[in-house]
Amino acid sequence: MRRGANPSTRRGNDADLEYLRNWVATRHGVEGFVEPKTTVTDVTVVLVAADGEWTRRPTGGEAGARRLAKQLNIPIYDVQKVGYPQRMRDYDARRRIERKRALRRELEES
Repeated sequence: MRRGANPSTRRGNDADLEYLRNWVATRHGVEGFVEPKTTVTDVTVVLVAADGEWTRRPTGGEAGARRLAKQLNIPIYDVQKVGYPQRMRDYDARRRIERKRALRRELEES
């Protein structure tokens, strides 16, 4: 470990990378999208499956995101250049509809 490195941060990063590896292994058609650092978050990667399901995690910067994509053999894009895929927005829209329907059913049953 590097001098001055925070071991809990490193473990958290390892946990994030393991989560992403497992996520990719259980879905098909996954692509990665690198998100830039903001005032609130560090560089993150959004993984989007073929059906639009998605997840977001830090990966140790842009180089870490690209290294992970290479290890997982998935394409990776710069979200500032290509934007988010439409299937991701469609997935979110479907989930909102499903949540509203479930809430409506709960209210009708009570």
